[in-house]
Amino acid sequence: MLDPAFRRALTYVIPYWRRLLLVVVLSLVSTCVSLYLPLLARDLVDEALIGRDSSALLRVVMLLMVFTLIGFVLNVVSGLRYTRVSAEILFDMRLALYRHLQKLSPRFYARTRLGDVVSRLNNDIGEIQRVAAEAALAWVGNVLFLIGAVVVMAWLDLRLFLVGIALVPISLWALVHYRRRLESRVATLRDRSADIGSFLIETLQATMVVVTSNAQARETERFQGRNNRFIDALMAMQRVTYLSGGLPGLILAGSTALVFVYGGQRVIAETLTMGNLVAFMAYQMRLLAPVQALMGLYTNLATAKVSLDRVHEISDAEPEVSEIPGAFKLTNVLGSVEFKNVRFAFDRRVPTLEDVSFDIEPGETIAIVGESGTGKSTIAYLLLRLFDPDDGSVLLDGHDLRGVTLTGLRQSVAFVDQEPSLFHTSMRENITYGCPAASMSNVEAAVAAAGMHDFISSLPQGYDTVLGERGAALSVGERQRLAIARALLTEPSVLVLDEPTASLDPATERQVLDGYTGIMGDRTTIVISHRLELAHRADRVLVLQDAHIVESGPAKRLLVPGTEFSRLFGSSKANLKTDENLGG
Repeated sequence: MLDPAFRRALTYVIPYWRRLLLVVVLSLVSTCVSLYLPLLARDLVDEALIGRDSSALLRVVMLLMVFTLIGFVLNVVSGLRYTRVSAEILFDMRLALYRHLQKLSPRFYARTRLGDVVSRLNNDIGEIQRVAAEAALAWVGNVLFLIGAVVVMAWLDLRLFLVGIALVPISLWALVHYRRRLESRVATLRDRSADIGSFLIETLQATMVVVTSNAQARETERFQGRNNRFIDALMAMQRVTYLSGGLPGLILAGSTALVFVYGGQRVIAETLTMGNLVAFMAYQMRLLAPVQALMGLYTNLATAKVSLDRVHEISDAEPEVSEIPGAFKLTNVLGSVEFKNVRFAFDRRVPTLEDVSFDIEPGETIAIVGESGTGKSTIAYLLLRLFDPDDGSVLLDGHDLRGVTLTGLRQSVAFVDQEPSLFHTSMRENITYGCPAASMSNVEAAVAAAGMHDFISSLPQGYDTVLGERGAALSVGERQRLAIARALLTEPSVLVLDEPTASLDPATERQVLDGYTGIMGDRTTIVISHRLELAHRADRVLVLQDAHIVESGPAKRLLVPGTEFSRLFGSSKANLKTDENLGG
């Protein structure tokens, strides 16, 4: 019975069956040509050489040259065609896994190492592709040749054939025995490789911390330790690989020696012609290669199965959020938001939000404040439907988000994260990422609102300046402003800002706030922040404490002694003075 991992992989192969059928036909013709060549060797010995027939010699040599050339051309054509088809099949698999990864929630990435995900997406599927490209086509040709050669060898001399296959059962036993051990060794090697990838990603992203902490030697030592464990796993796998592939082939080589001895005795006794022995030995020698190749394929399939299992572990991870059939497409969103008795817990036990309810009117600006870990960012994730609430519901314009399309929702709600993601491409492409068709005038307006236009214009290449990896060429504040410009450019109905000015100086903060206030106009805005000025600019403030909303109202009204809001922003007297300075 076919292993479930390979059975699932066949679903990617089926759409290409017509193109693969042509490859099989070409391989069949090529195999028939290869099977005919040893018979020509028999004729060469018996008719041309022993029979001393010059015309037979020329005829056999010409046929050898023609059929060898035909076999070569067929192998090249079928090999190139199969390589392309196999690459397309494996890309479909990689694409399916990539799309699935885009559906998984932040909770999945919080518990899964990025290096492990990348290893499976790249290395494991690459290993599957290697086995498919190098071994699968050879499997077709080798099986066809093996069947044909067995039939011809039995036809040439049955007793000699039985001698030739006498050691095959022992060889097969050795192959199966070591193949079982190989799977566990390969799985261990994949894990050690993923450990190295995760270590490199983590430490390279934190290079500044490593250097300023004088931890270079310590991290180098940790890297060496992971590499040593990888080498140990590699050597363990290689030892089993040599045994699983080499030992069966070594046993089969003994069959060739038996054929030489027995067949030679038959020729001496004149019960077998020299031509038949030469032809039989030609098949025997050619038979050894496909048998060893098939044994090697069996070993390769062990590594491919491990890779398939690792890929399926990711593809089997259930998305926490999915569209229901017939989901409603949001259009002309006004921007009213409602949370109704929402409960949510990241670990499914301790709630991050508990019985949270509030309404936001279209065009209203709401500030959400509270200590770290009180669930402020969770509100943004629920509104973007990166998660669904465990209980209760989130509504946009009266529509439960579970019943709307994700595309329509995320076209209507823009989010600026406190740690914005930027790409290693130009300023313009980063800004227009959510709106690729935006005009340059709109781009400049959004950038000006985010307080970045003068800075970008001063660069030698302006908007064509290429950012470093993850925006490393910019300061933290510049990255935030660029992310704000990207969000403003989409002109969303609801704008969610998670600590949008945390890394800005007060003057730049006011410039950014004035800019997005002008562009957003009457659009709904939710600001998650620890900054008092942002709270003052909001129409209303929601104060979160211990997973609950404990206070709600304008900042000026909440800024009185005894409130949680006042406690968050220092003494009420100092905050009231700040309020007056701000014109509140």
